[in-house]
Amino acid sequence: MTEVGFVGLGKMGAPMAARLVRAGHLVRGYDPVDAARAALTAAGGTAVDSATAAAAEVVVLMLPDSDVVEAVLFDGGLAAALPEGALVVDMSSSAPTRTQAVADRLATLGVALVDAPVSGGVGGAVAGTLTIMLGGDDDAASRAADVIGALGSVRHVGPVGAGHALKALNNLLSATHLWATSEAVLIGERFGLDPATMLEAINTSSGRSGSTQKKWPDFVLPGTFDSGFSLALMLKDMRIASDLGHRLGMPVELGDAAVQRWAEARESLPADADHTEIVRWLRDAAAARSR
Repeated sequence: MTEVGFVGLGKMGAPMAARLVRAGHLVRGYDPVDAARAALTAAGGTAVDSATAAAAEVVVLMLPDSDVVEAVLFDGGLAAALPEGALVVDMSSSAPTRTQAVADRLATLGVALVDAPVSGGVGGAVAGTLTIMLGGDDDAASRAADVIGALGSVRHVGPVGAGHALKALNNLLSATHLWATSEAVLIGERFGLDPATMLEAINTSSGRSGSTQKKWPDFVLPGTFDSGFSLALMLKDMRIASDLGHRLGMPVELGDAAVQRWAEARESLPADADHTEIVRWLRDAAAARSR
């Protein structure tokens, strides 16, 4: 049993915090939304009224980006409220170089940081089947894994920042193959092929991917477009990956093109659009061109 502070009880954070409660940890959680705090209380955790009140020996952050992480830790006073020897587990999708800088700042306070972003969506958070990409030194990573292992499969992928780098690169791949899959399926549909039949064949062939195996069957074909991961967050992660490539002097030609096209869709779709709604946007664009 570990005392865990949890900051960020949104679509992903709420079920993750609830799973930590069920795993036997003492969870104190904060979110600015009243309903989110009430949900944690209903799940058996303790809701607190500020991020600093969530200070504990282990603190999990599940926040939108590096800006919010830094604001909560340093502007909001959470870092100063942490006891010496505490561990911060940043499960947000943050920029890896900024994560490294945050770790250095926390180290001056006697606080360790690991980055542990996740893949698997809301369904994975509820089921406890997330893939967790853990970055940090061996001791801190082992300590974090003892807590967050209740949330899914933990993979120690390297030093601090490695988790956030890998998560961004994964999402660049995810977004690129969703776009390519959607173009291919929509072309087949225009030719007269049934999309479900196409996906069945592709999923036993070399063109299969997470987009053909899950995103199209679960969120696109039913017309729900409700994966739980927004287009805005996907684009943010894509830009992190592209920027990392440029910083390292690596070619990012296809990645940059994908970022540009997703950014165009982002301008046209609602601010809260799910990332799978890219398919709706592509279909509408194709219809407009054919008129």
